This record gives sequence, structure tokens and C-alpha cells, in this order.
Amino acid sequence: MKTIFFCPFWGMENLSYTEAAKRVKSAGYDGMEISAGPDKRNEAVQVTHDNGLELILMAFGEGSNFSEHKKKYHDDLLNIASYKPLFINAHTGHDYFTFEQNAELIQLAMDVQKQTGVRILHETHRGRFSYSAPAIQYYLLKLPELRLTADYSHWVNVAESYLTDQAENVNRAIAVSDHIHCRVGHPQGPQVNDPRAPEWKNALETHAKWWDAIRNRLQKANAPILTVTCEFGPAGYLPTLPYTQQPVTSQWDVNVFMKDFLKKRWQA
Repeated sequence: MKTIFFCPFWGMENLSYTEAAKRVKSAGYDGMEISAGPDKRNEAVQVTHDNGLELILMAFGEGSNFSEHKKKYHDDLLNIASYKPLFINAHTGHDYFTFEQNAELIQLAMDVQKQTGVRILHETHRGRFSYSAPAIQYYLLKLPELRLTADYSHWVNVAESYLTDQAENVNRAIAVSDHIHCRVGHPQGPQVNDPRAPEWKNALETHAKWWDAIRNRLQKANAPILTVTCEFGPAGYLPTLPYTQQPVTSQWDVNVFMKDFLKKRWQA
């Protein structure tokens, strides 16, 4: 099984797609994960193709009015799918929508996937239907075709724990997680300040064991690829010093570390 590493465009908005793609390629990544607006999607496809990079595009449900939210989500998924990315990583629904409403959006995504042939995965993320390990369990039960992007750092933050008391919930999610966002969270936040620091050794290893489990599952299923986005975020997610707003470390360096850490761990 081949492991394909992606770099997020998030945090590189000061660069053009071309500049970012060249930097990503030279750092040893295989692709980019990009949240591209409708006016930028052609460029994202062209630039990644020209630089020999794979492309994941992102979709976001927006708006608190469900009917408007659903229409925009549907239109956005169809438009993004028309660009034929490797797959779509979707931020779906809201934590305050009902189960029935969120399930309707998930079913809509499944219909678009069948219509277009482009896979749609739903990221585990605060504020979405998938905001916590227990909250997602009923969706997994009722919607067995649901497939996830695993960003369990959010669940650690929501639960204020490393989820040791709900291993069954995490294992059910691992069983349907097909893409990894390898950000490391902690009980008081979705992102440690620097996963290279010794004080975060346990946090890093806890997350890495979840990622190992996803990888092992896909290997046993003879999956051709495992995709991983090294998605530590920029200032805002990355802690900053007061007054100066100076980030406490380099987002770029941390993401490169995560790529190299998993390459070494998995001999990938």
C-alpha cells in the first residue's frame, strides 16, 4: 500500500498556488489539500497537475438556515466534483442541526458521489455533525456507508481527554476512516503548540496509534493507497505570543516534521 502525503494550502495564502505547489513539491509531499473557491478551482487543478501533485478539494456547509445550507452544500459538492479531485473532504452540517437534517446532508453527499464517481469523506470536526466521538455513533449506526476523514484532535479537545474511556467509540470511527489529518490535539485545544516538544510525547503517540490502526485496517483490506494531510494550522490554531501575535513555532516546520515522522514510523 502506498502512503501519499498532502500539504494543506491553509497557512500559505500569502503565496500563489504556483509558488505554494513548488514549495510543497520540493519538501517531498505528494499532493495538496486546498479549500478553493469557485473562481480558484480551475487554477488549483492546473497548478497541481503541472507540478505533478495529487489534489484533494474541500467543501464546507455554510449558513444556519437549513434549506439554504442544503442547497449551497449540494451545489458546491457538484461543482467541486466536476474538477475530479482525488476526493472531496467535506465539513458537513452543524452540531446544532437535528440528526435528521445532518443525515439528509450526508445522504445528499452520497448521492453526489454516486452521480459523479468522486468520493466524499466527512471530516471529524468541532461544530459539525461529527464534533465528538459519542455524537457520531448514531450516524455510524444508521448510515453504514458514511466514510470519514479522521481528525480526532477535535474529539480530544471536546472530550477534554485522550478518549481512553471511550475506546469503542473511537474504534467504530477508525473502521470507517479513509483519510487522516495528522494534527495532534490535547484536552484543552485541537492543536499542541509543537509536537516535537517532549511534553507532548504522550499526545503524539496517542494520536499516532489511532493513525496506525487506520493504516493497518486499510492494509488488511488491500487498499492501494493511504492518504495523509499534515494539517497543523497557522496562527490562530497555532498559539501566538500576546501583543505581538508572533507564532510560537513554524507551522511549515511542524507539518514537515509530521510528514517525516510518519514516513519513518511506517517506513513509507
